[in-house]
Amino acid sequence: MGFYLLSLSQLLSSILFLFHFQTAISSSNYSSPSHSCAHDQSLSLLQFKASFSINSSASGYCQHLKTESWKEGTDCCLWDGVTCEMKTGVVTELNLACSLLYGTLHPNSTLFSLRHLRKLDLSDNHFKSSHIFPQFGQFSNLTHLNLSLSVFAGQVPSEFSLLSKLVSLDLSKNDNPSLEPISFDKLVQNLTQLRELRLSRVDMSLVAPDSLMNLSSSLSSLILNSCGLQGKLPSSMRKFKHLQYLNLGKNSFSGPIPYDLEQLTELALLVLSGNENDYLSLEPTSFDKLVQNLTQLRDLRLSMVDMSMVAPDSLMNLSSSLSSLILYSCRLQGKFPSSMRKLKHLQCFNLGENNLTGSIPYDFGQLNELVSIDLSFNDYLSVEPNSFDKIVQNLTKLRGLNLGSVNMVIPNSLANLSSSLSALSLWSCGLQGKFPGNIFLLPNLQVLDVTSNDCLTGSFPSSNVSNYLWFLGLSHTRISVDLGNDFFTNLKSLETLAMRDCNILRSNLTLVGHLTQLTRLELVGNNLGGLIPSSLGNLVQLHSLFLDRNNFSGQIPSSLRNLVQLHSLFLDHNNFSGQIPDFLSTLTQLESLGLSNNHLVGSIPSQINTLSLKLFDLRNNHLHGPIPSSIFKQENLETLALASNSKLTAFSKGNNLGYLNLNGNELEGKIPSSIINCAMLEVLDLGNNKIEDTFPYFLEMLPELHVLVLKSNKLQGFVNSPTTNDSFPKLRIFDISSNNLSGPLPTEYLYSLEALMAYDKKSTYMMAKNYSDYAYSIKVTWKGFEIKFEKFQSALGILDFSNNNFTGEIPNLTGKLNGLRQLNLSHNSLRGQIPLSLGMLFNLESLDLSSNLLTGRIPQQLAFITFLAVLNLSHNQLEGAIPRGKQFQTFSASSFEGNLGLCGFPMPKDCNSSEAPALQPSNFHDGDDSTFFADGFGWKAVAIGYGCGFVFGVTVGYVVYRARKPAWFLRLVEDIWNLKARRTKKNARRNGVRRN
Repeated sequence: MGFYLLSLSQLLSSILFLFHFQTAISSSNYSSPSHSCAHDQSLSLLQFKASFSINSSASGYCQHLKTESWKEGTDCCLWDGVTCEMKTGVVTELNLACSLLYGTLHPNSTLFSLRHLRKLDLSDNHFKSSHIFPQFGQFSNLTHLNLSLSVFAGQVPSEFSLLSKLVSLDLSKNDNPSLEPISFDKLVQNLTQLRELRLSRVDMSLVAPDSLMNLSSSLSSLILNSCGLQGKLPSSMRKFKHLQYLNLGKNSFSGPIPYDLEQLTELALLVLSGNENDYLSLEPTSFDKLVQNLTQLRDLRLSMVDMSMVAPDSLMNLSSSLSSLILYSCRLQGKFPSSMRKLKHLQCFNLGENNLTGSIPYDFGQLNELVSIDLSFNDYLSVEPNSFDKIVQNLTKLRGLNLGSVNMVIPNSLANLSSSLSALSLWSCGLQGKFPGNIFLLPNLQVLDVTSNDCLTGSFPSSNVSNYLWFLGLSHTRISVDLGNDFFTNLKSLETLAMRDCNILRSNLTLVGHLTQLTRLELVGNNLGGLIPSSLGNLVQLHSLFLDRNNFSGQIPSSLRNLVQLHSLFLDHNNFSGQIPDFLSTLTQLESLGLSNNHLVGSIPSQINTLSLKLFDLRNNHLHGPIPSSIFKQENLETLALASNSKLTAFSKGNNLGYLNLNGNELEGKIPSSIINCAMLEVLDLGNNKIEDTFPYFLEMLPELHVLVLKSNKLQGFVNSPTTNDSFPKLRIFDISSNNLSGPLPTEYLYSLEALMAYDKKSTYMMAKNYSDYAYSIKVTWKGFEIKFEKFQSALGILDFSNNNFTGEIPNLTGKLNGLRQLNLSHNSLRGQIPLSLGMLFNLESLDLSSNLLTGRIPQQLAFITFLAVLNLSHNQLEGAIPRGKQFQTFSASSFEGNLGLCGFPMPKDCNSSEAPALQPSNFHDGDDSTFFADGFGWKAVAIGYGCGFVFGVTVGYVVYRARKPAWFLRLVEDIWNLKARRTKKNARRNGVRRN
């Protein structure tokens, strides 16, 4: 009996102990206080809740309604997200992160009555650009404050400096709030206990970077991404010896990375990526010390840091525990790292857009933790079939693979890619053969881009495609696509569909309305015809619509008025008829509108000025009537190309116009001087109009002007000397032909055309600033024919003063304009001899000096301009023998007719011995020509090679006469050879990878 009593006593004791333990645990739990919530606290929370609505789009991916448990009459200390002080029942912690709150936070909000708060988290909600009010400074007990991702705006108040107990402050990723230097100085002076500071996207552009050094030395996390900081990085960082996370990316820092960064030995994250303007730089010695000392580093991002002197193989000295290495566009050059196996824990690897060459090593496949790889846009990287097989066989966790422009003619091996793959980009990889159809069926595939693989065949399986696919790029391939029922009904998750110049077998666009998630649709250059289906109006999420270069007809459908989110609309080069619809003015988000090369009639709607357009193209239609004057006053407009008739009116100050093309209209009157307000203007084409004016000297003041076309108007009078010392600093195309200009040839302008005195090494297409798909176009006379260049390169140099009444001589200085590709001075009244210096225009392709009063001989030097394809010297008073040489053998008699004193091939008159030309001219002493030709170099040697190209010919000349070569010429040959090699290399790469 005693045994049982003892056991019962022990049992009761155990129960009492467990009850006491559970009570203690419950009382210590912050969500279950022992006392009820104070009434005023409960009331404040309920009123705070009532001031906001619940919106599913207000918070990232969160769907948890924390305030749903907040109900009157219940204990607020038990509410979700609320923590109370155990004895008093006051609220000490409020965690409403990701709670779908939507609305405006006001300065009299009851939130600010919760004075006992120690932790406040309002992150990931939508407060509609509410200001960060000084009232936050009333929370004097706060240790943690998180207002990130909640669309706050305005200035960060200086009252934040009153939060002296703060350990963690996060104001990042809001609506670009700002932090003034005075407020920042107060903040860092008083917040001495701060350990974590996150201010990404807070505008700190006025804060001096060195003032960061006043922050607490105990900082463990400093995140200042995209803060507008500029200048040199702080010169000494060793103070922050406990720093574990440092992110200063996407600012405007420049100069070298401080050497003492290596002393931050606890760093796990280092981000200095994406600093704009001047590059940050990292010397090899500094990099070696970094990788030697930062042994705790897990994440290293240095994109756009100049590492051109760092050897790629030195990357292998990084910590073997590194999980992320992002070195995008760091100017790394040389062979791809020969061994990768050491970085066995690497998950994210990005060496895209560098200058790496060679083959990707096979041991890359040993990095079996890799989740994301980007090696796109390097210099001739390649991967062999055997290596690729080994790589993809082991990378079972791979989700993202970008090998754009990597040479890999191995489509069959792609079938072995991991089933976990979600993004695959093989843009311009030279893929050949049949693309494996089972790639489209990968269950997790979301992004697939095989654009610009012209030899890629196969077919797209419209059925059984991944339900997650939201990006599909098949442009410039020969993959067969059936735009039928299966395509539009099975790909309902598509957000981007890019199919330019594809192999479309059949199309039924009436079903396109099923793709309701589309934000971008490109069906350019596919010979699609008929009417645009009204179902296109169902795509209400559409931001960009490209249907140009097809055969669509009829009127622009009114159903497009439903596309209220549209930013870009291109319907160029089709057969649309009727008037420009008025409803386009209701698309208030529209920034670019292309309707050129159709059959549109009527006038430009006056309401068009309500659009916030940046690009507007209506060329080559049948429009008439005035151009609404308000168009020229739109400050957002960057590209304007119209076809109508009227007078040019005033241009507003502060506009962003970069391209103005009004060629071929009925424009009358004068060119308004207010055009100098277009400080960003790069191309001005007013040719083929009825403008009556004198030469517009004020255009000289346009600092960015590359192209000026004023041909075929009614300009008259003299063209005098430039009015400024820095006139037309970037002009490369200068066309004032077919006007009534008179007086001396404007030779003074030739002295100012500095851009034409050097060949443009960039040789890139001139494109709209913010629209890489829109190339600038111009209409000029090229090699005797009026041609419209749908796109042209910046290297194109044209000087055309023809068909005027200019007098005087052609200056020797013309030979310095070695960026010229075409020189046309024909149909004037020019006298004197053809300057010998024209022989230095090595890039010249067309020379027309016809119908003038030129005398003397044709310079022998013209025979050595290798690229000269068109020559017209007819109808002058030239005499003597026509130069001999292979290039001149290609020109017919029409190039020389009307010069009775000329003899030799191809003219019928033979030359006697006294008239025969010498292939090697004597030394030159004709004025300025001595600056173009040096003693000791034989032109005969150059002639040996011109059939194989100019560079080879010059090189042969250098070899033959190396015993008497001047030093300057050796440098010239080397420079030209290197330039040619670089141009050939870059052009080959550009032609292979450029999007059209």
